[in-house]
Amino acid sequence: MKKFAMYALLVVFLSAPVVIGANSQISEDTQTCIDCHASFHPGIVADWKKGRMANITPAEALKKTKLERRISVGKVPDGLVNVVVGCAECHTMNPGEHQDTFEHNGYYIHIVVTPRDCASCHPAEVGQYGKNLMSHAYGNLQNNPLYRDLVDSVNGTQSFADMKTTYKPPDVKTDADSCFYCHGTIVQVKGMRTRETEEGEMSFPVLSGWPNHGVGRINPDGSRGSCAACHSRHRFSIEMARRPYTCSECHKGPDVPAYKVYAVSKHGNIYASIGRAWNFDAVPWTVGKDFTAPTCATCHVSLVISEDGDVIAKRTHQMNDRIPWRILGLIYAHPHPKSPDTTIIKNRAGLPLPTELTGEPVAKYLIDVMEQEKREKTMQGVCLSCHSQTWVDGHFARLENTIKTTNKMTLTATKILLTAWDKDSIFNEAIEKKWVEQWLFYASSCRFASAMAGADYGAFANGRWHMSKNIQEMIDWLEFKLEQTPGK
Repeated sequence: MKKFAMYALLVVFLSAPVVIGANSQISEDTQTCIDCHASFHPGIVADWKKGRMANITPAEALKKTKLERRISVGKVPDGLVNVVVGCAECHTMNPGEHQDTFEHNGYYIHIVVTPRDCASCHPAEVGQYGKNLMSHAYGNLQNNPLYRDLVDSVNGTQSFADMKTTYKPPDVKTDADSCFYCHGTIVQVKGMRTRETEEGEMSFPVLSGWPNHGVGRINPDGSRGSCAACHSRHRFSIEMARRPYTCSECHKGPDVPAYKVYAVSKHGNIYASIGRAWNFDAVPWTVGKDFTAPTCATCHVSLVISEDGDVIAKRTHQMNDRIPWRILGLIYAHPHPKSPDTTIIKNRAGLPLPTELTGEPVAKYLIDVMEQEKREKTMQGVCLSCHSQTWVDGHFARLENTIKTTNKMTLTATKILLTAWDKDSIFNEAIEKKWVEQWLFYASSCRFASAMAGADYGAFANGRWHMSKNIQEMIDWLEFKLEQTPGK
């Protein structure tokens, strides 16, 4: 422990900078890392060298004008002032808070770099992200018994014998390879393992829930999330976070078809046609100059300005502060939750849902109309940088109508399901799965298509046609089971 504390002090106060390029300096500790890992992991080192953090010090970054600045810290920590952010600066940050800290060639490092580590230079972004539903994505799934049942029904293995199927609950590796790939896992240290390397015998932590870069990952230092989900390591490129391909990793559908809808929208068409000429690295991001149609980041995250320098939308990592409605993942669309921790929500029936089964919102847990209007106005500000007020008003009127009609169609499916439940002797999982498809796949597709101007996707691809067809199939199935059950 004394060695640990001494090393922590040395990292902060005694790391001497070494010049590696005309405009960058690298610490001795990071150079030591590179000397070995350039041979073992050349892709990692090469990727880092191409990134901004390898070529500008935090002190230099802080000298940028407020709109150009990419870090939000007021004063750069002493150990980071005059060196670029490299291996040691990230993997030795806050060692005492990391359960995965271990001794490695005379250094105390940790494997999992977390938002709490990134907050040394990006405190505002990390604070905003903590208010985001994504940061609670693991707990909101795992700790909601209804969602947990859904996960089990999707990931569990089935066997068949004597004309019956039986479920076996999924193992943790299956969950990690499925739903929790995006939602995030719990990364925990399960011990140490010694293995032979080219440098001799070394010991490394054994991590459960690893590898993972899910948006709600629970990290060994207790923090939530992974910045690398959007800013992939080790370049951590803002360009990557701004391109729609990054979002598509988890938002491709059919439950969250954002990328598919974007791809068939007019905005997606413009991006596919001329997006290669856009400047995805500029800060601030100037509409009309750097890009001419939005990507996901334009609407939900980025600092966007006009060519006159007026701020159209402030940078945010909260994501939902431009979103008045929650249109996916729940039975009915509803105003956005107040808290990113949705496990606190209970409806009148005691179910962990933000609406009643019949669609009424549980208002005490959701934002009010004034907050919805505020968020919608912020989003519309982005739209108005390219569209007239008449166009924008018409678009949002259609979206609200789609929310209303898809909720009605989901209610119809719910009433059919409740009838089946009432006839408990004919209750079966087939009709329940059709009900889940009604809101999880088809209603969600309609709403995304309406919100993102991808109309055809909301009509036939996975939208209104399937909603009406699904209701008919639910009715037919219910009638068939009633006919097979005398007295019902």
